[in-house]
Amino acid sequence: MGRAFEFRRARKEKRWSKMAKDFVKMGKQLSMAVKQGGPDPETNPTLRVVIQNCKALNMPKDNIESAIKRASAKDAKDLDELVYEGYGPYGVAVLVETATDNPTRTVANVRMYFARAEGALGKTGSFDFIFDRKAVFTLGMEGLDLEEMELELIDFGLEEIFEEDGKAFIYTSFKDFGGMQQELERRKLNIISSELIRLPSTTVELTPDQEEEINTMVEKMEDDDDVLHVFTNMK
Repeated sequence: MGRAFEFRRARKEKRWSKMAKDFVKMGKQLSMAVKQGGPDPETNPTLRVVIQNCKALNMPKDNIESAIKRASAKDAKDLDELVYEGYGPYGVAVLVETATDNPTRTVANVRMYFARAEGALGKTGSFDFIFDRKAVFTLGMEGLDLEEMELELIDFGLEEIFEEDGKAFIYTSFKDFGGMQQELERRKLNIISSELIRLPSTTVELTPDQEEEINTMVEKMEDDDDVLHVFTNMK
């Protein structure tokens, strides 16, 4: 039983560690949302979205309320949202979204992750032609007719809608994120999560071993508390 038990414990510890890191990152997003629009989700649509995403990650209600309360305090630290761009091995474009109270620390860490993977940090804005900003909404399928919804949501910026694994996914452009969120809320649909992502317009095809190298670099970046999201154009 010993080896099997150790394997199960290691797997649980890894899952718990990831959950703890996810909660730290969501806490930062809650803080930024409060700073931008206040602590009341009824009047702050950005905060409503973040709370919704926290619940999708099973973040306890107490944690959410504590993070909002801390962010509302007069001495709460401001967080800077910074985006870093660079190339990893094999010419793979890597875009790193961060939220930090210490940009000097964050850029040093991001530069280190690139360097250790034999990549290099580049100039911000150089990847505008590689990544398109999109919004994606995940909904519960209960009572949904996707064909009917497709026609009704086109006026709100719908670009794509489909079902996968018992959930509905809706894609819009970045500029239509707010309008689509409001319409889905107005319809009282079961929004599981909504987020802004970066989709590559061109991709790089790699071997399995090369993909593993890139994934290892991305995982190290994602383990950093200041890093919110990492996107690549790896196929």
